Amino acid sequence: MKIERRFTKAGADVYADLEFTTTTSEIRNPDGTVVFKLDNVEVPAGWSQVASDVIAQKYFRKAGVPARLKPVKEKGVPEFLWRQVADDEALAALPEDARMGGETSARQVFRRLAGAWAYWGWKGGYFTTETDARAYFEEMQLMLARQMAAPNSPQWFNTGLHWAYGIDGPAQGHYYVDYKTGKLTKSTSSYEHPQPHACFIQSVADDLVNEGGIMDLWVREARLFKYGSGTGTNFSHLRGAGEKLSGGGKSSGLMGFLKIGDRAAGAIKSGGTTRRAAKMVIVDADHPDIEAFIDWKVIEEQKVASLVAGSKTHEKMLNAIFTAIGGWDGAIDDAVDPTKNDTLKKAIRAAKSASIPETYIKRVLDYARQGYTAIEFPTYDTDWDSEAYSSVSGQNSNNSIRVTDAFLKAVETDGDWSLMNRVGGKVSKTIKARDLWEKVGHAAWACADPGIQFHDTVNAWHTCPEDGAIRGSNPCSEYMFLDDTACNLASMNLLTFQHAGQFDAEGYIHACRLWTLTLEISVMMAQFPSKEIAQQSYDFRTLGLGYANIGGLLMNMGLGYDSDEGRAMCGALTAIMTGVAYATSAEIASELGPFAGFERNREHMLRVMRNHRSAAYGKTDGYEQLNVTPVPLDHANCPDQRLIALARQAWDEAITLGEAHGYRNAQSTVIAPTGTIGLVMDCDTTGIEPDFALVKFKKLAGGGYFKIINQSVPGALETLGYPSNEIEEIIAYAVGHGTLGQAPGINHTALIGHGFGPAEIAKVEAALPSAFDIRFVFNQWTLGADFCTGTLGIPTEKLNDPTFDMLRHLGFTKADVDAANDHVCGTMTLEGAPYLKLEHYHVFDCANPCGKKGKRYLGVDSHIYMMAAAQSFISGAISKTINMPNSATIEDCQKAYELSWSLGVKANALYRDGSKLSQPLASALVEDDEEAQDILESGNTMEKAQVLAEKIVEKIVIKEIIKAHREKLPERRKGYTQKAIVGGHKVYLRTGEYKDGTLGEIFIDMHKEGAGFRAMMNNFAIAVSVGLQYGVPLEEFVDAFTFTKFEPSGMVQGNDSIKNATSILDYIFRELAVSYLDRTDLAHVQPQGTSFDDVGRGAEEGVSNIREVPESRASTPIEVLKQVASTGYLRKRAPQELLVFRGGADAVATLETIVPEVRGTSAIAAVATTTAVTTGTVSMDAATRAKMQGYEGEACGECGNYTLVRNGTCMKCNTCGGTSGCS
Repeated sequence: MKIERRFTKAGADVYADLEFTTTTSEIRNPDGTVVFKLDNVEVPAGWSQVASDVIAQKYFRKAGVPARLKPVKEKGVPEFLWRQVADDEALAALPEDARMGGETSARQVFRRLAGAWAYWGWKGGYFTTETDARAYFEEMQLMLARQMAAPNSPQWFNTGLHWAYGIDGPAQGHYYVDYKTGKLTKSTSSYEHPQPHACFIQSVADDLVNEGGIMDLWVREARLFKYGSGTGTNFSHLRGAGEKLSGGGKSSGLMGFLKIGDRAAGAIKSGGTTRRAAKMVIVDADHPDIEAFIDWKVIEEQKVASLVAGSKTHEKMLNAIFTAIGGWDGAIDDAVDPTKNDTLKKAIRAAKSASIPETYIKRVLDYARQGYTAIEFPTYDTDWDSEAYSSVSGQNSNNSIRVTDAFLKAVETDGDWSLMNRVGGKVSKTIKARDLWEKVGHAAWACADPGIQFHDTVNAWHTCPEDGAIRGSNPCSEYMFLDDTACNLASMNLLTFQHAGQFDAEGYIHACRLWTLTLEISVMMAQFPSKEIAQQSYDFRTLGLGYANIGGLLMNMGLGYDSDEGRAMCGALTAIMTGVAYATSAEIASELGPFAGFERNREHMLRVMRNHRSAAYGKTDGYEQLNVTPVPLDHANCPDQRLIALARQAWDEAITLGEAHGYRNAQSTVIAPTGTIGLVMDCDTTGIEPDFALVKFKKLAGGGYFKIINQSVPGALETLGYPSNEIEEIIAYAVGHGTLGQAPGINHTALIGHGFGPAEIAKVEAALPSAFDIRFVFNQWTLGADFCTGTLGIPTEKLNDPTFDMLRHLGFTKADVDAANDHVCGTMTLEGAPYLKLEHYHVFDCANPCGKKGKRYLGVDSHIYMMAAAQSFISGAISKTINMPNSATIEDCQKAYELSWSLGVKANALYRDGSKLSQPLASALVEDDEEAQDILESGNTMEKAQVLAEKIVEKIVIKEIIKAHREKLPERRKGYTQKAIVGGHKVYLRTGEYKDGTLGEIFIDMHKEGAGFRAMMNNFAIAVSVGLQYGVPLEEFVDAFTFTKFEPSGMVQGNDSIKNATSILDYIFRELAVSYLDRTDLAHVQPQGTSFDDVGRGAEEGVSNIREVPESRASTPIEVLKQVASTGYLRKRAPQELLVFRGGADAVATLETIVPEVRGTSAIAAVATTTAVTTGTVSMDAATRAKMQGYEGEACGECGNYTLVRNGTCMKCNTCGGTSGCS
């Protein structure tokens, strides 16, 4: 093939017009611990920090890259394409630790990818001359660097490692077809033939242990998951429950095997790079077990709810029995006898009425007889990664059912539907089609699964029906083809082709051609996880070219996502892409021949091509053998008529060349979710999705985030004709001004009138940029207690009241506060923005309401109509989740599926907001406040957030400051060290006391624990110690931190009073409460009080918790001292001055992690050395804040950050790039 240059110049440096820079890539967990860090990462200067982090963390090869390389001469291969290997002689001259390393520059990655493609392309005969090969090599590098396109993740992981660095390893059971001989060959190397495919469809036979059977499938899936790929399987060949087996028994049914596969996938992926396996499970609508399959996830979610409610009920009721026993004033035998202890009788009756098993009730009585005073019954919550979810099945796959037109017509006519046995084909059961459809709608409404795949629509566009029907798909539903085939994906970033208000159509066509060639070369060079997939993929050569950022492009152009013009633009770009891809495929076929199955499918494939062309010509009829008339290209509403002409031209050429030469590929395009690769291209939107928010939180290189407007908004406003000064005001309305300087109602002038001086105004201004609400800036900690009480005249008791609102006290109205809040912190929406015309609002509509005031969002149908506009021109399908509001009904779900079918969409998945169980973190905060409960039940998002924030302040922020200054500990002080093992982890607790014996400091150390966790616990101990020295009562800490839950947790060894703990903090504050507060209610065993290490209550109520040391235990004062004082106090090991305590961000970040309720963007209780306590803003919990920022509100399973967004039918993390899909 001839390759022209469009982005580079012959003889010039590839990156001549592109500047590179170095940055530090660092990804942290929410607790501040470093997940990944790499200094001096070289990336193109225009890349965001997130894109830099993704390529550095995900795609840089971390090890095995030689510091010195040498070329390997290869006959017939141009010198610039020679492979490179380690130069052993040169390496020998280097220090041993400097010989091998990892990639540190994006240039290295671009070169190894483009170089490997060009190398294999040359060997396969894809380039006419060496000049064409070099042009291709350089054009591909620059497109990667400019973020114009990107291949799927397995390419980044695997491609070019052998070519660029000589990296190799033992074979992993893969196969490839030799491009020279056409023979199936078993691989002898890990990387010589890379594994670049992301999407697989695998078959499964109705056989238990043989090759191709059920258990073999789990092994094949594992091989794919290991290399970062995803897989889907239609399980409909498996017998239903009760069907006869050849040995005379009965089958256990489909569901039992699906649960095994679900567990296997979860185990493999949990140790890998994403939270759940990229896996699709498909079952036909006529399978005997289809009803159980549809309800599978619904029932599993009900199990989670039952586990949560049941475990908490058990703990409450069983401990109520202990309380009844503990309150008895008399002998223990009478206390545990319900015939004598009426309180106990009532507690037992209440437990029985709550269905607590009698065996557990008896067990509590037995415990009480043995001296126990409480029981630690493990409780569960509904967090996604919690023990409750991990104990149920169905959480590691996307589920879909295959429905036929016959079924959907039976739904329309209220007809019968037969479920068919897999063996023999007899009717297993006859049900009403509408009843089954009702189940589907309910399941989608209740738990977002299953999705729907429209079998007849899929197969009406099938290019190779002579080789069998299409039955399956990949995990995200965009790749649909024959079983045991694979597809490698690449997506183009549409926004990079928009320049100065004009779409670069010629550049787009050039990119489509080159990326089609790249994906075709990838088929030739690849290895596959099984013989069948290797052979089938080689024979049919399916490709997955697609695009991303259609939502960003449309907004930039000033077009609404839900508009005729937006849909026409989408249709035109899709038509051009697929038309050019098939024309390129035919061009390759003219030189290398068509795919192996083309001749027997020739008429079918050309029929499909003609149907695509008819749609590109805008025809409403005349389609051949289609069950549903597709949505044609809307010529009249396309804002760029050049694209219409180019689309028609592309399809004319595709058919002309195809009729003459055939096609090299059975399929060419899909629209994938572009998860991780969307981030590396800095795409605002993924695949065909609209944007999720107008204000984004941009990551900084040194950590932290700042608010920026969606990059498409300024472009859209300029396109719509707004002048620069108005654009600035509109953007400021969304992101805020970050200052009270010109704010309405509350501003510098108004504050001066209330006595604020320059110093106080400066303090307020410094705290505003990170504030979520200005009310959290106006407090004694920001302004100083002296100013608040002296100048402002606010009584101390009011200042210490967590519900106190200083701004309202100063006379500002709620309207004043709200107006100033909008000015300073921004509204995160454009609704109501100054100058913005109402007729332009639709341009900025997103998938969700934006910010605290936003009401508008894209309707359900808008997503489906956009899919339909593109589907007519896609070889495969579209990965897309239809977002539905929480108020959507079951009928709405059914109608969404029915509309999709009527418009020719091939597959669909729904996500109703809130359909998944989620832990109401606010419930504990508002349990005693009816007004707050009402707001959480019926208020809007902002009102809920405000209530949460206020309650968090009330619960966690220091309520009472006894001392006006910090009371330092003696230079040498007594204390004790307690060693224990909590959940298998050694914990050392060390205390320090004042002269009067009160607690003044703690130290926590974890033996052989990770450095990050040890540091976190150490910082937490510092934060607590400083609080104690400022007079925060120990009771406050005990109440806040006992019963907190996180790992490690479990049984406690080595402590005579504490026997079980829900977390390290729970254990520590139980121990401190027992030792210093006489809180025996928090002990599991009554402390005996015979020595300092186990001080506590005696055996009976009312006895002092410290006994005198018996004469027999000490004959001299020194011996007595040894029993009551610490070893360090006796100078056996004199400590240095422990005066290094300074509260600050590190300790607070730790506190925010361990107590999620206090998480925020600023310090909650950062302690200064001169004032009592300083605090910045107090925000809501991370999940709530994430939802308000437009994220899903779930934590990323890889980095823990709450930055997950919907990504096709999957999710991706905007912090680390992790994805639950396969791209």
